[in-house]
Amino acid sequence: MEADTVQNRNALVNRLGTQKEWDLIVIGGGATGLGIALEAVSRGYSALLVEQADFAKGTSSRSTKLVHGGVRYLAQGDIQLVREASIERGLLWRNAPHLVKNQTFIIPIYTWWDRLKYTIGLKLYDWIAGRLSLGASVFIPRNKALFKLPNIKSKGLVGGVQYHDGQFDDSRLAINLVQTIIEKGGVALNYMKVTGLIKDNGQHISGVTVKDIETSQTYTCKAKAVVNATGVFVDDILQLDNPTGTKSITASQGVHLVLDKRFYPADDALMIPATSDGRVLFAVPWHGKVVVGTTDTPVKEASLEPQALEKEINFILENAANYLVEQPKRSDVLSVFAGLRPLAAPQGGKQKTKEISRSHKIMVTPSQLFTILGGKWTTFRKMGEDMVDRVEKELQWPHKETGTRHLQIHGAMANVNIHDPLYFYGSDTAGVKALMNGHANQWLSNSLQIHEAQVIWAVQHEMARTVEDVLSRRTRALLLDARESIRMAEPVAVIMAKQLGKDEVWIREQVALYTKLAERYVLS
Repeated sequence: MEADTVQNRNALVNRLGTQKEWDLIVIGGGATGLGIALEAVSRGYSALLVEQADFAKGTSSRSTKLVHGGVRYLAQGDIQLVREASIERGLLWRNAPHLVKNQTFIIPIYTWWDRLKYTIGLKLYDWIAGRLSLGASVFIPRNKALFKLPNIKSKGLVGGVQYHDGQFDDSRLAINLVQTIIEKGGVALNYMKVTGLIKDNGQHISGVTVKDIETSQTYTCKAKAVVNATGVFVDDILQLDNPTGTKSITASQGVHLVLDKRFYPADDALMIPATSDGRVLFAVPWHGKVVVGTTDTPVKEASLEPQALEKEINFILENAANYLVEQPKRSDVLSVFAGLRPLAAPQGGKQKTKEISRSHKIMVTPSQLFTILGGKWTTFRKMGEDMVDRVEKELQWPHKETGTRHLQIHGAMANVNIHDPLYFYGSDTAGVKALMNGHANQWLSNSLQIHEAQVIWAVQHEMARTVEDVLSRRTRALLLDARESIRMAEPVAVIMAKQLGKDEVWIREQVALYTKLAERYVLS
C-alpha cells in the first residue's frame, strides 16, 4: 500500500524521536486542541498535538451539528458570547464551505406574544452578527409555516419565525483540521496518551511523556509550552501537575436521537425554544436523516463513551411528539448518541448546567501548565487564538498575529453539491471517486451510500486505525444507522486489515469491539 506521505502515521511518530524541542505541545485532539495546534502552526510555531484515543472521539463528534451564534445565550443576556460565536460562525462558513452550510431554522409560533418576542429577539441576533450574518430573520404566516414544516402540529399555529444559522459535520471538520495542521508542518497523532508531565529544575513544565497505545512505546517530548485542552478530562491532566488541585470542570450530558426523514421531511430545521425543562430542542436535517435533541443532564464522571439515560430518551421522544404529527417510538430511533459538554465549574452557589456560560476560560498554573476550560465547536478558532496569545504573553514571546482568521481548511471548496453522498470530502472528492473507479460497485451500504473506497481513503489519508474510526467518524454510519453500521463492521475490518497489514485475529477483535460499542447506540 502506498499511503499519503503527509498522513503516514509512522513518519509522524518518528518525529517524536528526532525533534529536540517543540514550541507547543497540545494535549487533546478534539475541537479545542485542534484549534490551538492550528493557530500555533499558522503563526510559524512548531507544534505537536497528541490524543489518547481518536481525533474527536469524545464530545467533538457528538454535537448537535450546529455552527451557531447561540440563540439561548441571547435569552440569557450573554451578548458577548453571541457576538463572538456569530463572527466565528461566519468565518468558518467561509473557511470550510464544503462542511458548513447556511441552514434555515423555523420557530413555530402559537401565541401573538411569542411572535413579538422571537421576531424582535432574532432581529437582534441578526444585528449582532453584522456583515457575517448568514441571512435576515423574518416572520412567516401560518400557511407558509405549514408548507415548510409539513408534519408540524397545526392546532393554534399562528406562523413561524425563520432565521439562519450554520450546520456542519463535526468529526469531518476535525479530520480536515488534522490534515491542515500536518500540511502546515505540525504533527498531530491519535492513540498517543500523555502519561506524565516533565518539569525543569525550577519546577516549570518542560514537556510530556507519551505512550503510543498501538506499540506501547514511550516517548519523552520536550516543549517550551504545554497546553491542556482535554475537554471533560482537563482535571486528569491538572492532577498530573498538582494531585491536590480542586475540581475545575463540570460536565453536562447532551443526548440526540436520529430518526428517518419521514418524521420531519423538511429542509428547514425546527427549533423549539422552551421545552418542559427549559432546554432548547432542535430537529435538524443531517445526511438524509433528522437529528433531534438535546438534553442537559449533569454527570459526575467523565467518560469517552457516555450512555444515554432512559429519562433523556423519553424526554426527547415526548417533546418531539408535541410538535411532530407522526410521533416517533423507541423502535423508530436509528441511533442514540450522548456527548459531554465541558463547562467551567461554577464557583460558590449552585447553578443549573443550562445556565452556565459556554464561554471559554484559560488558566495557568504556577508550573506554567496552560489549561483551557469550556467553549464549544463554533468558537474553536477563537479559543486557539486566545490560547496562543496567552502563551506568548506568559512566556514573553514576541507577539505574532493570528494566521487562522481567513485560513482555508483542508478540503475547502465552494459550491459543493450536497446531494452528492461524497460532498463532505470537498476538494478530496475527486480523489475518493478515482479510488472508487478502481473498486467498481463495491458499495458497503446502499442505504447510507458508503463505498469500499472510503475505507481505503480513511486509512491512507485520514489516519483511521480502527473500525470504529471509520464507521463512527470518517463516515458517520454509527450515528446515522447503528444497526446498519454493525452489519458493515466485518467487511470494513477486512478492507482495513489489508491496508494496515493486520491478520485474522485483528479482524475478529475489531468486529467484536465495534459490535459491542455500536449496540449501545441501538434502542432495544
